[in-house]
Amino acid sequence: MSTFTTFTPFATLALAAFLSCTALAHVAFPAYFRTLVPAWLPSPSIIVAASAVAELAVAGLLFAPATRAAGGWCAVALLAAFQVSHLDAARHTRSAVRFLDTRPGVAARLVVNAAYLAWAVAVARASC
Repeated sequence: MSTFTTFTPFATLALAAFLSCTALAHVAFPAYFRTLVPAWLPSPSIIVAASAVAELAVAGLLFAPATRAAGGWCAVALLAAFQVSHLDAARHTRSAVRFLDTRPGVAARLVVNAAYLAWAVAVARASC
């Protein structure tokens, strides 16, 4: 058995737990998450609530062995969709007040979220 095969269940359950925690963070701190929604998108409150529900749904798919492959690919799609927010932030770094909105902050956000995306891809591919 390869190391990756043994690591996969842990990586999958960790991703499910991570998505569950971020969903709860959307509910606990909606004002912060509304600031991440690009200004050109309507209804930031609805988008934040919908993303929390989507994260919980994807986490549920990952927790259940029968739906892990689907959950992995749904996680990929969800995390890829979240990249839009970070790419949009890159356009507004000149007027940034918070560190996460400055050039280094946005670069860090993009790198971290790319790592989350790679994590989801690894889980999805291993679950097939």
